[in-house]
Amino acid sequence: MKRFGTLFLAAVLGSVSTVATFKWIDKDDDKQTKIEYLSGVPTSKVAYKLDSNGEVVPLDFTTAAEKVMPAVVHIRSTQEAGRRSDETQYIDPFREFFGPRGPQGPSQASGSGVIINADGYIVTNNHVVQDADVVEVTLYDNRNYKAEVIGIDPDTDIAVLKINQKGLPYLSFVDSDKAKIGEWVLAVGNPFNLNSTVTAGIISAKGRNINILNRNSEQGSTAIESFIQTDAAINPGNSGGALVELNGGLLGINTAIASPTGAYSGYGFAVPSNIVSKVVDDLVKFGVVQRGWLGVTIGNVNSQLAKEYDLEVNEGAYISGFADKSSAKEAGIKEGDVVVKIDDTPIRTSSGLIEYIGRHRPGDKVNILVNRKGKEVVIPVELKGRDGKTGTIKPEERDAFASLGLELEEVDGKVLKKLELENGVRVKDLGNGRLSKYTDIREGFIITKINDVPVKSVKEANDLLKKKKTGEMVILSGTYEDFPREFNYAFRM
Repeated sequence: MKRFGTLFLAAVLGSVSTVATFKWIDKDDDKQTKIEYLSGVPTSKVAYKLDSNGEVVPLDFTTAAEKVMPAVVHIRSTQEAGRRSDETQYIDPFREFFGPRGPQGPSQASGSGVIINADGYIVTNNHVVQDADVVEVTLYDNRNYKAEVIGIDPDTDIAVLKINQKGLPYLSFVDSDKAKIGEWVLAVGNPFNLNSTVTAGIISAKGRNINILNRNSEQGSTAIESFIQTDAAINPGNSGGALVELNGGLLGINTAIASPTGAYSGYGFAVPSNIVSKVVDDLVKFGVVQRGWLGVTIGNVNSQLAKEYDLEVNEGAYISGFADKSSAKEAGIKEGDVVVKIDDTPIRTSSGLIEYIGRHRPGDKVNILVNRKGKEVVIPVELKGRDGKTGTIKPEERDAFASLGLELEEVDGKVLKKLELENGVRVKDLGNGRLSKYTDIREGFIITKINDVPVKSVKEANDLLKKKKTGEMVILSGTYEDFPREFNYAFRM
C-alpha cells in the first residue's frame, strides 16, 4: 500500500487543491486508503511545451477539447428487417437446403463522425454506415437529423454524409505528413455510446499497414492502409471520430484498434487526414473516388529480402510483378526495381507507396525514383485508373452494380434456348455487397427481368438500376440453369 501511495503522489505532483476525499477500508488488513479528487488536471502540471514566444508553459488539452467536441457527432445506422427475398412474399426454395443468410431482424451500428464544413458535411468510417437503410446523426447539443450518404470508399473505409443544417461547428484538416512521432494528440468520439469522450496520447507510429480492409485477390489489392498509430484510448464507438493535434486541427479519422479482447489495449489506428481529404473531395465533387493506379505487386524491403535478391538498399517498395494495364510497366519500371522516392517524398515501405499514389487521380504524373541493381533511375509515370484510362470517372458512368457487389456477364444463346428464355444476363460474382448479405441469390442466377422489365444485356441491366433511387425497391426475376424455375429476389437500393 505504501508503494501505491508513493506512485499516486508522484502522479498528482503540482496539483494544489482538493475538492473531495473518499475513504475505502481494506477488509483484509483494516488499513485505510485515501483517494483524493483534484480540481486541477495533473498532466497539465507535469508536462510542458513552448509557446509562441518560446517560453515554457504547462501543456493544456482543454482548448483543443473545447474546440473539437462540438464538431464530433454520434452516428446510428440501421439496417431494416426483411431486406431479403421474403420481404415481398417471394419464396426461395434454396433455403430448405442451405438455410437463411443475413440478419433476420433490424440491426444497428453505432459510431462517430466529424463535421468538416458549416453546411452539414460529415466524414465517418464506411463500416459505420455500410448497407444502412437509415442513418441518424446526433449533434453535440443533442439535435438529431437523418443523414444522406453522399458516398463511400471501402478501400480507405471512409464515408461522407450530409445533414440538412447550416452554420455548424466544424474542424479543418491539417497536413498529416507533418505530424511527428511522439507528438501529442487527442481522440474524440463516442465509445460504448458514451457521448463526447476525449482521450489523450501520442503518435506512436506512422504508415502502419494492419491488413484489416477488404482486398479482392482476383483483381489485386486496392485497399489503402497507411494508418497513424496512437496510444490515445480508442474503443468500439470511436470509429469515425476525430484524431486531432493540440490546436484542434483534424489529423485523422479513428478507424481501428489492435486488441486481443475487442477493447482498447494500447493500440489505435486512424486514417491520415491527407488521405481522408482527398477521398472526401472526390466523393463530394464526383460521387466516386478518382484513384490513380500504378498496377504493381509490391512488398517491403528488409534485410532478408535485400540479401535474397542482392539489393543495394534496405528500405523501399520492392516491385515483384505487374497487373494488366499497368501504368508502371508501360513507363519502364521493371521487376526487381525498388521504389525509394516519388516526387520529393521518400518511400520506405510498400504502404508509403500505396498512400502516396492513392492521393492522386488518373492522369496525374509522378516521378518515381527506383534503385535498379545499385543505380538510381528516375522514371516519369502517368497514372491510370484500374480500367486503363487516364480520364476522370463521371458519376453517371459508374457501374450501378458496384455498390451491390455484383458482377454480371452475358449468357450464351445456346443456354437461353435450352432454358426456353428469350433474354437474360448471368450473375458471375456476388462479391461482398448487400445482395450477398441480405438475399439468398447465388452465383449462376440468370436475371431475365428487373421490376418486370426484360433484360437483354449487362448494359441494359446497369442502365435500369442506375435510374433507381436510394431506398427504392428492386425485384430481380430469373432462373438457374440447373434449377429451371422462376425465382424472385427483392432488395432496396
